[in-house]
Amino acid sequence: MNLKLTDEELAFRDELRTFFTTEFPAEIREKVAAGRHLDRDEVVRSQQILNAKGLAVPNWPVEWGGKDWTPVQRNIWLNEMQLASVPDPLPFNASMIGPVIAQFGSQEMKERFLPATANLDIWWCQGFSEPEAGSDLASLKTRAVRDGDDYIVNGQKTWTTLAQHADWIFCLVRTDPDAPKKQAGISMLLIDMTTPGVTVRPIKLVDGSYEVNEVFFENVRVPAENLVGEENAGWSYAKFLLGNERTGIARVGATKVRLARAKQLAAQTRTGSGTLIDDPLFAARLAELENELLTLELTQLRVVAGSADGKPNPASSLLKLRGSELQQAVTELLTDIAGPDSLPVGAAGIDSPEWAQHTAPTYLNYRKVSIYGGSSEVQRSIIASSILGL
Repeated sequence: MNLKLTDEELAFRDELRTFFTTEFPAEIREKVAAGRHLDRDEVVRSQQILNAKGLAVPNWPVEWGGKDWTPVQRNIWLNEMQLASVPDPLPFNASMIGPVIAQFGSQEMKERFLPATANLDIWWCQGFSEPEAGSDLASLKTRAVRDGDDYIVNGQKTWTTLAQHADWIFCLVRTDPDAPKKQAGISMLLIDMTTPGVTVRPIKLVDGSYEVNEVFFENVRVPAENLVGEENAGWSYAKFLLGNERTGIARVGATKVRLARAKQLAAQTRTGSGTLIDDPLFAARLAELENELLTLELTQLRVVAGSADGKPNPASSLLKLRGSELQQAVTELLTDIAGPDSLPVGAAGIDSPEWAQHTAPTYLNYRKVSIYGGSSEVQRSIIASSILGL
């Protein structure tokens, strides 16, 4: 298999690289590169800049803002964004509910939601996991009962990422509690977060942030026109959505940026008569990570080059599994470089560099990457059954 980019693909890459590095706001890129969180307005501004250039939702149908790109071109687009520290389009909009509405929504639903979703005029969040239905999503209990032209929704969702910013939530609900299989009887509803009866309560994470939330529904009245597709077909839509969510989840470009940052900081960190990067044990650890990342990148190119038929490739589980491990390894490396300076968090008036104070919270936060999008245990099961035939 030839993994070398063609002349056309190289030109495509250079055009994107020029735009991302010269036309995208430098202050946002610098903030992302430094590992600092963007506020809501910065996230919206970023996606609107991409959307104006036609680069926010290339995986959507062309009629709704997508691009007729090859899988290799899509991979180049994602990789160059991450290498330039340009924020990815909000995944809840671009990779999750947008493709679902484009595929299964009515024409009226598409016209109502897709342009606003691509431009982040609507900020979506995902209402899937529940206190007793996380990995076993099919056990969800949130109920939606038809009442005339509405559904009445009662229940609770948890680990709802960035719900504090969201305007709408796409929500899996149980519409037929007597269905013979628990995967059946589930529907997908679009719910306005300002509807009476919707309550959002933040969950404080181990890194001290409020990234996720509990969302409660108490007699929430939802117009039946907000049902995606057919009633009781939500499980199929959820599987379609999760397939899109895993696209590009290895985040090779972003890990490359962090690893380059680690090398730069190690070269500035004094240890005895030299710097940390001169230490043989540290240098060996760094070289191993660089080699592992190169291997992952080549594997990703092989998977992308072999997916021209558009069918899911079980090898993507390899990318998700190893990509998660390398993202965590690099955040651990940065924390080790910071050393004791990583312990103060958000502290003022102390002699601890700002970058060092970000390392420990980032390390803790990135424990999540081996869970979302399919846990490492799930990926190993897919690899065992679909690739190794065990």
